[in-house]
Amino acid sequence: MAEYAYNPIQLVEPNQNVLMDTVIPCNKGYVFHRDGSGIVILRGIVNCPQACFARYQVTFNGNIALPEGADVGPISVALAIDGEPIQTSRAIYTPAAVDEYGNVTSTAIITVPKGCCFTVTVENTSAPAAAGGVAPEINVQNANLVVSRIA
Repeated sequence: MAEYAYNPIQLVEPNQNVLMDTVIPCNKGYVFHRDGSGIVILRGIVNCPQACFARYQVTFNGNIALPEGADVGPISVALAIDGEPIQTSRAIYTPAAVDEYGNVTSTAIITVPKGCCFTVTVENTSAPAAAGGVAPEINVQNANLVVSRIA
């Protein structure tokens, strides 16, 4: 298991990553992270022929809100593999006003083939509040990402 967190409020642009610091590192080399980065690397280190893939459960939990001056509407985050959001992991929150935080959780099971590496991030996947609008920035606080190897 490895854990990454970032407690201060951070402003995250649309389609950008939530930044993390290492809390509990992976000492076996399965999971790699550079402090201050939003990227976690999952490695497919396995013992074939018993298993030709490594499987991880990745869970994000944090508080999200719209910053001052934003238009009120739904906001969201999602886990992403190699820059592509996993739509089934998208966590949506609709605040009633700006600077009103809501807690969201997102989980995904990620299978990494032997010898491969996948990058995993938590992205701001918020959509524009109105047709033709611009996707909003979001504030993220108390971000926590836990990576557990399950197979």
